[in-house]
Amino acid sequence: MEFRLELVILPVSDVDRAKAFYSEQVGFVVDHDQRVSDDVRFVQLTAPGSACSIAVGQGLTDAPPGSVKGLQVVVDDADAARAFLLEHGVDAPPVQDLPWGRFTGFTDPDGNGWTVQQMPAWRG
Repeated sequence: MEFRLELVILPVSDVDRAKAFYSEQVGFVVDHDQRVSDDVRFVQLTAPGSACSIAVGQGLTDAPPGSVKGLQVVVDDADAARAFLLEHGVDAPPVQDLPWGRFTGFTDPDGNGWTVQQMPAWRG
């Protein structure tokens, strides 16, 4: 039995701002932007190389905007990822070296929090 995580809904206060942030600043691809009804809009975005997408929109969740923390993406080079984020106007803390990887991160305009991890060399 396979259970594949393929979509995570992020609560946001402004759909257009979130769409622009993730696509123009973080580099996610916009897969869909559909208004299903007057009360529902669904925007799906996917990070390049990821099998899991995020969705932002209207009428998708009752969770408060910015309440999702601990999302994590894995990159080949944490320093390059941080440089990319900074070049695109996204605040990212200095890369931290830990035994289980190298880390930076970012938050979206609503405060949903992401960790960016470079896996340790020993994991190879």
